[in-house]
Amino acid sequence: MRVYISADIEGITGTTVWSETELNTSDYAQFQQQMTKEVLAAIEGATAGGATEILLKDAHDSGRNILIENLPENVKIIRGWTQEPMCMVAGLDESFDRAIFIGYHSEGGSEKNPLAHTLSLLADVKINGEYASEFLINTYAAALHGVPVAFVSGDKALTEHIARYNDEIVTFATKEGIGHATISVSPQTTLKETKRLIEVAMKIERSKLQIELPQQFNVEIIYKDHIKAYRNSFYPGAKFKAHNTVQFETTDYFEVLRLLQFLT
Repeated sequence: MRVYISADIEGITGTTVWSETELNTSDYAQFQQQMTKEVLAAIEGATAGGATEILLKDAHDSGRNILIENLPENVKIIRGWTQEPMCMVAGLDESFDRAIFIGYHSEGGSEKNPLAHTLSLLADVKINGEYASEFLINTYAAALHGVPVAFVSGDKALTEHIARYNDEIVTFATKEGIGHATISVSPQTTLKETKRLIEVAMKIERSKLQIELPQQFNVEIIYKDHIKAYRNSFYPGAKFKAHNTVQFETTDYFEVLRLLQFLT
């Protein structure tokens, strides 16, 4: 059984300010280690649940965060960025049985995680009228290949967001955001529950986990800078929407991923 894991850091236990998420800052090392531990717990849970091969994508910032020395022999890791539209789930295809997202976070526009954003700090993203999280963007990307997402860890608001789309997907809340603060569970609790819950998630029928792709996509990229919105509105098929938004419509979700690759 092949399993795909995508790991971010803004939903890792304890991360609260940007300096804790940025390579080469003084606050970073502790949370790099915690990110690595949570990924290893996910690998242990997936393996206990029957995974024989795991492809791991380091999907935060530089793509070079996870400490690789303790990765098991059944794991391969993608470090850095392939520069293809699949982005945070690069390398995922129909050969995988299911996907797991570790350390994910609330969507841009949310006040429930001080590190909330969607792909970029320069813009928020809406899909079909709703603010889109990286969970939703990447779950739809997985659905292009018929791969369901089985488990997601991250902030409490994200777990509530996921339940609105499919409450069969197993989630674990590492923390809750309040203003510019977080209330986090014990890091040890996260490790224990991540391993346990992923083993459970591996046993759920794929059909129950699958989120279906909408037939139509109305995408809005809402920029902080209206000048950038105007410039990017010249992307093929896009149009400018006053005062700071690029709007794009399509029936092909890969075209949504291509749009996000170039405009966020």
